[in-house]
Amino acid sequence: MASILQTPSSLPSSDGAGLNTAALARASRKRRWLMAMLAAPALLLVGVLLVLPVGWLFGLSFVKGDAASLAHYERMFEYGSYARIFRTTFELSAIVTLICVLLGYPVAYLLAQLPARVASVALALVIIPFWTSVLVRTYAWLVLLQQQGLINQALLKIGFIDAPVSLVYSYTGTAIGMVHIMLPFMILPLYSAIKAFDWDLMLAASSLGASPASAFFRVFVPLSAPGLVAGALLVFIVSLGFYVTPQMLGGGNVIMVSMKIASNVSTYFDWGAASALGVVLLSLVALCLYVAQRFVAIDRATPAQ
Repeated sequence: MASILQTPSSLPSSDGAGLNTAALARASRKRRWLMAMLAAPALLLVGVLLVLPVGWLFGLSFVKGDAASLAHYERMFEYGSYARIFRTTFELSAIVTLICVLLGYPVAYLLAQLPARVASVALALVIIPFWTSVLVRTYAWLVLLQQQGLINQALLKIGFIDAPVSLVYSYTGTAIGMVHIMLPFMILPLYSAIKAFDWDLMLAASSLGASPASAFFRVFVPLSAPGLVAGALLVFIVSLGFYVTPQMLGGGNVIMVSMKIASNVSTYFDWGAASALGVVLLSLVALCLYVAQRFVAIDRATPAQ
């Protein structure tokens, strides 16, 4: 009876709840505005340094002389050399990515098994190449791979070959140089993913009757896949834009899109043709990312911490 006879003042106030909701909404809007103002300088910098130049090049690709034209894009369909250049670029990038996966996965797995102090030293050895410019490293491979270089001389001494083989100014030499430069970009994301792996899951799989090989391929590999995907995408996309290494180690026998873009600018002074190549390459990269997103879920391709 007492609960029935409660006065209105003793009942919960809906007005108070509404005021609290309104206050929370105002605080949320204020916080969003504050975050937007804090991010504004960075967004402005990105717009000035990235969006505007890309937009300018995009506009140039549709201009021939003083008039709007699709001539630069039509030329890519008329001449088969452009198709060969794009095929070489994507094939070489895919081969470099595959080799980096085959080499980087065991190295990252081994690093994750080492004691912390030893792993720190090993990681430092992986990162050391970043302290040397790409140009210097490419020159080093140019010396090593030539017919009178150390590699050919070593192979001759052990009797593996009878005559010096052509490793430089070729597809093979270019791939070797690119793998050396890109391998750390594969090892580091893989190491991060493997280091965060819960090794108790392997013990659980073994206790349920799984063999070591079965536990590795059915438990470990799927859970380390995010790091593998992140590293593979990073290596592949960066490899698409390589210029110095194929220019020096390819010797004119390996032509990638970046080299053709540089040739159009420096030799023919044709910014429109160079811009069109850049736009097509950027579009193909975006398409690759879209396809990967549909099948691999790139937004989850980061190691769990």
